[in-house]
Amino acid sequence: MIDIGVQALVSIISHLLFISITWWALQSVQYEKWMKPNKVVQIRLLLILVTIAIGSSVSNFFLDYLFLSQRLPMIW
Repeated sequence: MIDIGVQALVSIISHLLFISITWWALQSVQYEKWMKPNKVVQIRLLLILVTIAIGSSVSNFFLDYLFLSQRLPMIW
């Protein structure tokens, strides 16, 4: 039961960490050049959704790799 709680905590922290890293990385892109003028709210919403999508995907890859590598010794 404790292992499930630890796994949940690691997953939450991983998701938040990778979403934060993705947000930080995407701040360097100048979106205003690509978007229509006077659409600030839509640009910010799109940036948030893209950040969540990329950060969650990277986090899922990291967590899958972590949990599968922990099960690898069971191959013998």
